[in-house]
Formats: sequence, structure tokens, C-alpha cells
Amino acid sequence: MKERAGIQSVEVGFALLDALGQAAGPLMLRDLAAAAGMSAAKAHRYLVSFQRLQLVVQDPASTRYDLGPAALKLGLASLSRLDAVRLARERASQLVERIGHTVALAVWGNHGPTIVHWEESPSAVTVNLRLGDVMPLLSSATGRCFAAYASREAIAPLLRDEIARAQRQARKDVPTSMTAVRALLDEVRARGAARVVDVLLPGIVAFCLPVFDADGHMAVGLVALGPHGTFDPAWDGPVHKPLRDAAAKLSSDLGWRG
Repeated sequence: MKERAGIQSVEVGFALLDALGQAAGPLMLRDLAAAAGMSAAKAHRYLVSFQRLQLVVQDPASTRYDLGPAALKLGLASLSRLDAVRLARERASQLVERIGHTVALAVWGNHGPTIVHWEESPSAVTVNLRLGDVMPLLSSATGRCFAAYASREAIAPLLRDEIARAQRQARKDVPTSMTAVRALLDEVRARGAARVVDVLLPGIVAFCLPVFDADGHMAVGLVALGPHGTFDPAWDGPVHKPLRDAAAKLSSDLGWRG
């Protein structure tokens, strides 16, 4: 298909806006021009127009450039129209093809982490999970991931109930004290992912990766699961790495800057 003609100057000028968006703060003209890959004189001409449109502002004292109010309005309008679950659902089938295992999406519901989308691999084994199921915080990868990033107030009563239940059942595969829970959730945050092997479902391995929104809140849990015999549980392995990349891309598209 023939590529449609565009306006090259718009595309060239956007490099300046993109550089400002990626920068940690306002930039001097020379630094901004270098980041955009153009001469200072050329960058200045674009910046004059961008200032008239309020896409860019210049501080009179420091002479540094930064994004202006028009850029903020455009960004906020874009964020208000983003739907984290919709974006994740659109990419789920491609992820299933890449890793060869079932992919699910979860959000925080009234009773905890809730499965809202389920896309099976053609070779998937039967798993006794359904849309709308609420996942336990301590024995599921989904629950552990949400517990690591949710507010303490939201998870405290659920954790107390699950710890008490695990103590009654004398379980060895889940934490049975708050000290052990804190250590587990610290590990999830350190790795940026949760994993369970033969914990919630016998013979099943699962990963859950957090997808963050622009405010840094966990918007979606990106889950992959499969049978122990074919599902590689290794960190940075052929399942975890594509899942991690997909979660990072979704977070970036939702406005999270890490």
C-alpha cells in the first residue's frame, strides 16, 4: 500500500515537542535542538510558532523551553479518552500468539482483583476460572500483584481474612503472617511481577504484570497462565519477558512515565 503524503515540516517540528515530553524538565535551546536532531537556528524557528500556539513556553529568566498550556490540554484530553481494559484487550490476542498460553486481564473490583477478560491459547488446558472471578491475594499471581501495588487500606481486611484462613489450613505455600506477607510483596515490587507455581491451581503456573495509568496507579493486571509441563516459569524467560514488555508498552501508552 502506497504511503500517504504528509507535511514533512510538521513531522520534523514534532521532534521538538517529543523531546520536551521526554525530558525531565525545561531545556536550553541548544540541548533541545540536539535532542531533536536539528540545528539551534532551525529549532528556534519552530519554537517561535509553537509559542504562538501555546504548545511551548519560554521562561524569561532562564530562557529555557518547556511544554505549554495547549500541550497540557491535548494531553489531558487524550488521557480522558483512554480505556486501559480496552487497550489491553486489543493486544491480548497478539500476546497469546507470541507466548502460546492463555492471557487474562484483571482489575480491582468491589471485592478484590477481578477477571474481566479471558483469551485462551488454542492449546490451553481447561482451567476452572471464569469471567467475574475474584482472585485471592495470597495464592494467585493476580492477587499478589494487586496486593503489592494497591493501597494498604484497600487490601488490609482481605489480607487478614486470608492469613487467618491459611493459618487454619496450615498451608505451607502461602504466607501465614504479616511479616511473611510484607516480604512476599516486597519481592513482587522488586521484580515488577508476581508468579505462582502449583499454588492456586495444581499443575498451573501463572505470571501477573502490573499496567499503570498516568497517575501511577495499577489499572490492569496482565496475566498469563498455563500447565507446568509447557509453561516456562523462568524470570526473563519466553513467557515472562514478552508479558513484561507488553505491560510496559501499555503503561507507557496510558501515560505512565515510570
